[in-house]
Amino acid sequence: MNAAPTLLLIPGLRDEATGHWQTILAGQWPGAVSLPALGRRNIDLAARLVQIEEAVQAISGPVVVVAHSGGAIATAHWAQRTRAAVQGALLATPPLFSGSLGAEFPELAEFQRHGWAPIPRLPLPFRSIVAASRNDPLGSYAGVSELARDWGGRLFDLGESGHLNPASGFGPWPAALELVRELAFPKSRMPAKRHAA
Repeated sequence: MNAAPTLLLIPGLRDEATGHWQTILAGQWPGAVSLPALGRRNIDLAARLVQIEEAVQAISGPVVVVAHSGGAIATAHWAQRTRAAVQGALLATPPLFSGSLGAEFPELAEFQRHGWAPIPRLPLPFRSIVAASRNDPLGSYAGVSELARDWGGRLFDLGESGHLNPASGFGPWPAALELVRELAFPKSRMPAKRHAA
């Protein structure tokens, strides 16, 4: 079996959280690299794209991106600009920026002004799995399914998992490790089952 790729974890607009599934996954994958969480008010997309590019360039060998929420949208923007090679990406519960994200976040117009929307719709230049929840307050299942199709990704049905964060009861997301392994070792894994977390 080939050497395991490096995981690059890209959080969204949240504070650092030891119980978040991305944090747990980083502890399960030796050598994983995590970008800092943005917090709920830092929406400087241009700076985030620079961080992603620098992190990928600093990694020797293959890379699998694991992005959640706004991190998935940042990854889609970055993918349209980079020449870096990525083996694959797990993109979980991307928000659609079609309405307010909540009182603790900036207004939708601010996200648009910083370039988060419109969301890129071109196919991603790497394999991807897009995980969609059927009751995510930040992105409808149908809307995220369209993103997966436009990006050329495989849709993974999370069932009713909210926004797949501690506020929704996750914590651990055991399927994440299975999906990452599918991207990391595509010839040695059977496709992951479509099931809820």
